[in-house]
Amino acid sequence: MLIKYELHPLRASEHEVVREVYSDAIESQGDRFYTKRQIQAWSGLAWLPGFLDRSLEEGRGWVSVEQQQLEAFAVRYPLNRLALLYCRGRSARRGHANALLDRLELEAREEGQTELLTEASFLSYPLLLRRGWKLISPEALEIGGVSFDRYRMKKKL
Repeated sequence: MLIKYELHPLRASEHEVVREVYSDAIESQGDRFYTKRQIQAWSGLAWLPGFLDRSLEEGRGWVSVEQQQLEAFAVRYPLNRLALLYCRGRSARRGHANALLDRLELEAREEGQTELLTEASFLSYPLLLRRGWKLISPEALEIGGVSFDRYRMKKKL
C-alpha cells in the first residue's frame, strides 16, 4: 500500500498541534521502553510554558501531513542539531520520520552543515542507527525528578 503524505515547513500556526503530536508520540509508543512515571514526566513537557518555544520559534522544522492531519514533525535547533523528531502512534512505522530526516539532512547539507548532533531516546535510537548516525555516548538526565537514559549521537553529512 502506498502511503501518501506531504511535507512542508513548520508554520507558527501549527505549534499547538505539534505539541499534541509530541505528547501523543510519547504516550502512545513509550510503554515499550519507559515506565508510566517516565512517560508522564516526558509527555508533560509538551505543555510546559517555554519548554518547546525556542526550538519551535528559532529552529528549522518540517511537518508530515497525511489526509490533512499533521502526523509527525522534526526540528533542527540550533541548525546543527536534530532537536525534535516525533510521530503520532497511529502513524508510526509508515515512513514519516524517514521522510522528515531525509528533508532535514538535505536542508542542513545545502546550508553548509557538515554534521548533525542529537540526543536520541530509546524510541528514536534504532531508527537513527539504521540511518547512519553514530553513538557518541550514553547519558543520563532528569525530567521532573524522574531519571532517563538517552544517547548522544552524530551524523556526518
